[in-house]
Amino acid sequence: MRLVVVGAAGRMGRMLIKAVAEAEGCALVGAIERKGSEVIGQDAGLLAGTGLLDVEVTDDPLPVFAQADGVLDFTAPAATVAFAALAAQARIVHVIGTTGLQEAEFAKLEAAARHARIVQSGNMSLGVNLLAGLVRKVAATLGEDYDIEVLEMHHRMKVDAPSGTALLLGEAAAEGRKISLKDRSVRSRDGHTGARNPGDIGFATLRGGTVVGEHTVMFAGPGERLELSHRAEDRSIFARGAVRAALWGFDKKPGYYTMADVLGLADL
Repeated sequence: MRLVVVGAAGRMGRMLIKAVAEAEGCALVGAIERKGSEVIGQDAGLLAGTGLLDVEVTDDPLPVFAQADGVLDFTAPAATVAFAALAAQARIVHVIGTTGLQEAEFAKLEAAARHARIVQSGNMSLGVNLLAGLVRKVAATLGEDYDIEVLEMHHRMKVDAPSGTALLLGEAAAEGRKISLKDRSVRSRDGHTGARNPGDIGFATLRGGTVVGEHTVMFAGPGERLELSHRAEDRSIFARGAVRAALWGFDKKPGYYTMADVLGLADL
């Protein structure tokens, strides 16, 4: 499978290049960076520390997408929407690990999925997506006597909050309860807030140091508390998950998919 990495100079971009170079069944055919980037013209393999790959970093995605089977994208919301339009034109797989996407941007991705195979997730880790399935099941099993709180911590440089993973887990809990996360989420508490509303899903966000990612979903009930947790120790887990998602999507019909589809967890 011929794959392109966008945002090639970023931390995740370099890890994606390395993951593609090391994976069986795929090859890097393109690496994209923004106009004016100092890495334009450099070899993508040398940039990522994997050795020469004979793939130059470029700022012109259109001809690269035209010769590719898929694109791996951990960039920014506006860039992801633009890349999705190009993926739709090329009718290829677009794996999206970008976080901070808003409702209007999701709508544009869904439109692109009429022609592209979009695989989008707030987290590409296999473990996190299994955790989401467990959260969905537990939320469906336990009633509103059990309050749901999502706690997450990331490194000091992370720019969006709650994290995409925290929202992924919150959505899983809401699906289990058959409620709308948009209507029932509580993102902040300050001052005299009053008692907690039954059925709300709370979020708590911590930032500091070099933490890759830690997430815990708490089900706090009368006299007991159940906690489901995941701790990421290496960002390479996200890159490997993205490559797996691309390979899975290679022979699929155009549509909007998630990692639950990739891992066969939709029924969990």
